[in-house]
Amino acid sequence: MTQSYHHTLLEQGEKKTEERGSWGGRFEFLLSCVGYAVGLGNVWRFPYLCYRNGGATFLIPYVIMLVVAGLPLFFLELAVGQFASEGPITVWKVSPAFHGIGFAMVTISGMVSIYYNVIIMYAIYYMFVSFVSLDTTVPWASCGNPWNTDSCRSEPYPTLNTLDETTKMEILYSQLYNVTCVGDLLGNFSSTYNSTFTDPAQLNSSMVLSDVNKACRIRYVAPSAEYWERAVLRLHEADGFEDMGSISLKNVACLLIAWTIIFLCIMKGVKSSGKVVYFTATFPYIILVVLLVRGLTLEGCEKGITFYMTPQIHRLTEAKVWGDAATQIFYSLGAGFGGLLTMSSFNKFRNNCERDAVIVAIINCATSVFAGFAIFSLLGFMAHTTNQDVESVVDQGPGLAFIAYPEGLAKLPMSSLWAFLFFFMLLTLGLDSQFVMMETLISGISDIFPRFLRTHKTPFTAFCCLIGFLLGLPQVTKGGIYMLTLMDWYCGSYNLMLVALAEIICLMYVYPLVGWFWPQQEGRKTLFPFMEDIEMMIGHKPNPYWVINWVFLAPVIIIFIVIVSATQYAPANYGDYEFPPWTEGIGWCMVVAPVAMILLVMAIQVCRLGPLKAFSPTDSWGPANPEDQTGKYASLRNEPIMVCSMSDIKLDSPPYIGGIDSPPASERVYGDASPYIGGVATPLRHVPSLRQERVFQETVA
Repeated sequence: MTQSYHHTLLEQGEKKTEERGSWGGRFEFLLSCVGYAVGLGNVWRFPYLCYRNGGATFLIPYVIMLVVAGLPLFFLELAVGQFASEGPITVWKVSPAFHGIGFAMVTISGMVSIYYNVIIMYAIYYMFVSFVSLDTTVPWASCGNPWNTDSCRSEPYPTLNTLDETTKMEILYSQLYNVTCVGDLLGNFSSTYNSTFTDPAQLNSSMVLSDVNKACRIRYVAPSAEYWERAVLRLHEADGFEDMGSISLKNVACLLIAWTIIFLCIMKGVKSSGKVVYFTATFPYIILVVLLVRGLTLEGCEKGITFYMTPQIHRLTEAKVWGDAATQIFYSLGAGFGGLLTMSSFNKFRNNCERDAVIVAIINCATSVFAGFAIFSLLGFMAHTTNQDVESVVDQGPGLAFIAYPEGLAKLPMSSLWAFLFFFMLLTLGLDSQFVMMETLISGISDIFPRFLRTHKTPFTAFCCLIGFLLGLPQVTKGGIYMLTLMDWYCGSYNLMLVALAEIICLMYVYPLVGWFWPQQEGRKTLFPFMEDIEMMIGHKPNPYWVINWVFLAPVIIIFIVIVSATQYAPANYGDYEFPPWTEGIGWCMVVAPVAMILLVMAIQVCRLGPLKAFSPTDSWGPANPEDQTGKYASLRNEPIMVCSMSDIKLDSPPYIGGIDSPPASERVYGDASPYIGGVATPLRHVPSLRQERVFQETVA
């Protein structure tokens, strides 16, 4: 019997696996994280959730969720990806039964990428329209266009408190209230004010402006809102999900451009996207500052700022508010998507990912709050112009980015130029996040089939972008906004929290438990082995804040929010349109699919490997580079493989999940990452690499 130590890939006769690549520097990684976390959600989703959940009230659960769930999970994902230098699927060698987490992450990122790029497409369309209007003004600045209706109004109302009573009543009845409707409510006025009224002319301005008369207000629509729904979407030509209308060719062209940009920026992986973020991650802040300054000079801006900063404490009793806060933290920071794992896997082993996590989380949340001031100042102006309350100005999330912001931009001098810059900013915000989500999808699959897909990186990237383009076509029909809203409502919601919960269970509960039986522990029983893994990277153990949140607070809060929010579940809608029940079924399939993958893969792994082996770290779990394999991972440097000859290398694990690339025994020599899910053979990346093959034969009696 012979025992062989294989120290490198065969230089001849075998296919070598391409390297995964790495960041050009730590700053590239930090900017990529900032760009990923600070995305369209900060200027679209966060202000909308504040808008829907009572303004400043939403900031309270938002900050709490950041401290006890968002930041700890952000650090946790950065740490596990950096430690193993593996993508979201193959990194779960720490516990093969949890490989389904990786599939869930890739699935969520893939689904979100489909509709996220449609939002980027709208930004591109508005950018083009602004560019061709540089010599004039933006088309949504005024009424009287072919797409406008009689409800369109662009001019603000006179300030009523500066007018005499007679003039004030004339304006109220001619512009703001329906006189016929007021006449029908005279009985209500009589009972409220303990007097008899028989004619609307008997009322004074205070009575007309009271809540008794609220139903009689004439509702006007901002020109930017009509441009969005009637010119860009052409939503009035669709009839819900039952008749979504034909495809909009202008939007198809813009969607194709969006996917082409994505392909060109990520076709070389992080080596290309890492350079782009120097611009895309910093430019948006310049435009946000300009918008805030302009918004604060518009009439009525104080209404929006007051709404944003005034808490409605009673809203804190609503589970939906807490659920939205938790979901936004996950959505914004990117926990559960797999993007953080992917980016950190390209890091150097000794990078201080704890510091990076804190910096990025603070920048992300500060940007959200800052963007809130900018957009609510514009919402206050719109409320003043359209004679509505602030909470009634815009119907839905995307409308904040494509109605409220454009409305404010139209009031700026050289509005077309500022609109072009703003939508260029939206493009850069969206691209950063889209880069990472697509890289998560591509790297995740490439790590399963490294030999073929890494050597064909560009064609595979083009294929993924083509599939994303085709799947996005239903969302560029005239009723496509309904499909986009449905995907946004369900794709990145509670499934993100359940994926994060599975991560915590794996690393904080299962990993320590089976570590008591793991041979690499050499008989030493460790309460939290992943804490020691982190210490190897950053030089010190995580402080009690991280431990308490990982082990107790984060999982408890996630479970609580999922359960309570389920009891107050409301189906998806767009404005006043309630989606039909069958679309709700599709939405729940998008929620359940990633979670089902976790459970399905876990069941398969337990059946294949047995309970203990399925939940125990594989022999190849540990740092990727030999110089980092110290302490309990030192054995990875010279892991023995029992062979009779170099053409007969055997695997020491059972057959792998069907569909995974499994070469014949004579070709089973591994490169940067094992292509076998749950495999326990030691990949050759874990032993010292030499330029030439060296096999030392040692005869064993």
